[in-house]
Amino acid sequence: MKILKSPFNLTYFKLAALLLPAACAIPAHGQVNAEQVLNIGRNVLSMEDYMLSIQYFNQAIKAKPYMADPYFFRAIAKLNLEDYKGAEADCSMALERNKFKTEAYKVRGFARQNMGRDSLAIADYDIGLQYNPLDKYFLFYKGVAQTEIKNFEGADSTFNTLLRQYPNFEEGFAARGRLNMERGDTVGALADLDKAISLSRSLINPYLLRAQIEWNRREWQKAGEDMDAAIRLHPEIADLYVNRAFIRYNSDDFFGAMSDYNYSLELEPKNTSALFNRALLRYEVNDLDRAVTDLSKVIELEPQNFHAFYNRGLIYLEQNKNKEALADFGVIASRYPRFYPVYYAMAEAHRNLGDMRTAMQMAYKADDMVKQYVQNPTAHPLDRPTIAAAETKDAHDSDNGDESEMEVMAKFNRLVTVSEAVETQLSYNEKIKGRVQDRNVQVEPEPMYALTFTPAPITLRSVSNYFRELDDLNQHRFISRQFYLTPGQPSPGDEQSTQTLFNYADELSRMVESGKARPVDRLALGVTLTMLKNYEEALQQIDKVVEIDPKFTVAYMARGYARFMKAINDERMAREQQDGQNSASQMMGRRATSAALQEVVADYDRALTLNPRLVFAWFNKGNIYYAVGDYTSALQCYSEALKIDPDFGQAFFNRGLTYLQIGNRSQAFSDLSKAGELGVLPSYNILKRMKQ
Repeated sequence: MKILKSPFNLTYFKLAALLLPAACAIPAHGQVNAEQVLNIGRNVLSMEDYMLSIQYFNQAIKAKPYMADPYFFRAIAKLNLEDYKGAEADCSMALERNKFKTEAYKVRGFARQNMGRDSLAIADYDIGLQYNPLDKYFLFYKGVAQTEIKNFEGADSTFNTLLRQYPNFEEGFAARGRLNMERGDTVGALADLDKAISLSRSLINPYLLRAQIEWNRREWQKAGEDMDAAIRLHPEIADLYVNRAFIRYNSDDFFGAMSDYNYSLELEPKNTSALFNRALLRYEVNDLDRAVTDLSKVIELEPQNFHAFYNRGLIYLEQNKNKEALADFGVIASRYPRFYPVYYAMAEAHRNLGDMRTAMQMAYKADDMVKQYVQNPTAHPLDRPTIAAAETKDAHDSDNGDESEMEVMAKFNRLVTVSEAVETQLSYNEKIKGRVQDRNVQVEPEPMYALTFTPAPITLRSVSNYFRELDDLNQHRFISRQFYLTPGQPSPGDEQSTQTLFNYADELSRMVESGKARPVDRLALGVTLTMLKNYEEALQQIDKVVEIDPKFTVAYMARGYARFMKAINDERMAREQQDGQNSASQMMGRRATSAALQEVVADYDRALTLNPRLVFAWFNKGNIYYAVGDYTSALQCYSEALKIDPDFGQAFFNRGLTYLQIGNRSQAFSDLSKAGELGVLPSYNILKRMKQ
């Protein structure tokens, strides 16, 4: 029985070699400049807003369809959206325009691997290796693809070349460990997996692969320890708990197994493997009603799950619900008419109902099937339904199908495991974001308030999102749209909404170029470009607004947010490019970020000078100080906001998190409780965890 069909699932891999450079400054909108639009798209792609980045690449393609880069980067966006066919097509378009763009071979090969077209993927990697024979990821992905098509000798040669050149590449050792497992060399596999874990304890696959070997050896304690490590790395994956529960069950840890099934169903209520297994455990302890409930849910989700029908029928027999049992057994008999155990079960149900004649007929029918099979197994084979997610080759392909009734029934009633326990999203950013995760909530501050043209969704929160200057601006109806102040700035949404924003930006840009634009028109353009994540050009427009009207409070709020988003984006891009830089370069990068955030604070300070009761400026300042770890200043800002608006739930929430950062649990508890009362629902989850 296997834990994983393919622990090195392709969706888990990362194209770490593809680095996206930062966008350069973009001049004011005019006729579409393909290179500039491409740079913006690359910048948006680095922020993982794939749908919006595709719209930018579409514009670049329309302007200059002969360029390779827009197709290439659109392929990366599609890859992240799991549109592998689209990514493959775009890479082909890029290579038609520039056959020397070697990274396109890597991306296309990767897309093909995800579609199961491993031979074509290998052909792409071979072309890439002609240009760069020692490229780490060309070698790595090629070796994985060769393993998939069972070309073990070729895969071994590829991995050996890879690891000679990159002796500390932990994923390479893990991949070769899987190769060794596939060809039956468990000693070599364990050596490679141990090496991978010694190089990095943050990879989940080596633990899962090693657990699989220990699983097959029935070394349950060791397998459990490796599954524990895997769960610590990815506590959000429900299937990992299903597999650990199986290990615990075999270690006679019934309570631990049940706890794992319960928790996996909290994470994923429709996990049929967990429901099925929990039902069998409940059956064992005679908790029959709840076992039936679980199996009924499995059948609702998987109407063709005959194992669930059979086991529910057996439970109905024990409950003396014979008609219900016969209905379940009849479903199985109609699909597997030569599955003889179901006729013995039906015989028992008829006997319980007093229909001895039919009971004898069912029993004779089963006996006759077995006799015919014994006399000529080839001419009279028996039906043996299987659990696709759990069976190993031994279960599927027994020796000529010659199994005893006990063996068949043991397999039909046993616990199942999940073959694809790890299926995470493809990501180009290998570094974990600075978030403390919880199974129900991401513990991070409520977002800053941004100027937008999209109203905030209605929530339980009591804050009105009102400030005087913004209301005055909307009342005068200088433009056709209405400004809103919302917590965070949502992505434009679907393609139509995005195109509407692009059209509005073009309309305002033409007005600016004509020289007839008013400050409010430039502000509207700046807000539109901020929503489209074109922060460079947005800031150019808002800078001009402030230059013309230094007392335009709304403009300072808009510029502060745009500056903040640009600063964190620039900092992320710099962090991705820091590998190999010296400490002096890294220090310069941190100073640049600090200086940019000081400019953001200056904008909010200017807005507060013009309107000291502008609660959202205080709140946004608090978020900036929180982000840089200046918790004392953050507390002061949130407290000032609460003096102005004592019902500002988000301020209570963020101040509570800030108190947690400095270890003041008592005050944190008080603030989070108040935040929950005011409608900030994540507060309750944090409060629950604080009590544990």
